[in-house]
Amino acid sequence: MRLNLLRVRNLRCLVEAELAPAPGLNLLTGGNGAGKTSLIEAVHLLGYGRSFRGRVRDGLVRGGQTALELFAEWQDGQGRRRRVGLRHTGQEWEARLDGAPAPSLTELCAELAVVTFEPGSHELLAGGGEHRRRFLDWALFHVEPEFLPVWRRYARALKQRNALLKRQPVAAALEPWDQELAQAGEILSRLRSAYLARLEPVLASTAEEFLAELGRPGLRFQPGWRREEQSLADALLLSRERDLALGYTSLGPHRADWRVEYPALPGREALSRGQEKLTALACVLAQARAFAADRGEWPLVCLDDLASELDRVHLARALTSLVGSGAQILLTATEMPDLLAGPLAPQARFHVEQGVPRPL
Repeated sequence: MRLNLLRVRNLRCLVEAELAPAPGLNLLTGGNGAGKTSLIEAVHLLGYGRSFRGRVRDGLVRGGQTALELFAEWQDGQGRRRRVGLRHTGQEWEARLDGAPAPSLTELCAELAVVTFEPGSHELLAGGGEHRRRFLDWALFHVEPEFLPVWRRYARALKQRNALLKRQPVAAALEPWDQELAQAGEILSRLRSAYLARLEPVLASTAEEFLAELGRPGLRFQPGWRREEQSLADALLLSRERDLALGYTSLGPHRADWRVEYPALPGREALSRGQEKLTALACVLAQARAFAADRGEWPLVCLDDLASELDRVHLARALTSLVGSGAQILLTATEMPDLLAGPLAPQARFHVEQGVPRPL
């Protein structure tokens, strides 16, 4: 997957910007507030339908403007030229994919695969379970055709069941939604568990590049109920009185989680902040590698201000691994890291100033 052209209008400080990245490593330099991260954010928005810096309506649209506009052109793994355009007001959106109206943001995001590591990415480990569920579901969304219909089915049943619980119904009224939730939830949990099992050896080999001293990491899945002891249908039945009292569904795949475990950190001993960042990076890179193995093409890799997050040794290891993979990379920095020479020399450099990227 190769991004050939990105046009951005009215996104944060970007009045009107155009970027034509090369294959391989692309370096975007510039001072703080110049617009480097906003360019990464624009790519992320096309790949995820949301920003990594909050909701679209919270300051993403440039002040005084009614909407932001994005256009991207890329080449997929089959060599096909693809195009997408998105206009977002913060409340409403409209989009076109290959010249035709896009029926939903979901269909739009399915076409352009992006993985992003930015200063807030340590929340993948330090934050709540929602971050880790999104991580799992992004991968399944792109590589498992069964996932999206099942996810939608589960989300719809959960919404209906929670609405019913707030009205304090008789217990029997919950049975149809319990059945639907249990059926979809069991499939969803199976897909998530199977993906983590496939990801575990990829993460282990990736983590050895950054944290070999902690040993080979494992991934522990927590499905959101005691799956090893009872079916989801039985768990929902047993929790019915509690859910009626609470007014919401207290267990199920919407409460699922996972964690990374290292042999050198027994029990729940916490990672240091540095180890946390390196493990989060290993997870993101492992996900990109697993995607490449499943799809036969790398996702677009966006690395925002990576040099400020990693020391020189770990930065060199991460970039050496990525550059050697053939992935297209967008890397931002306030200035060019001195290690970007020889095999790590960028294929293209851009200087960003006052929201305008200019090739060097």
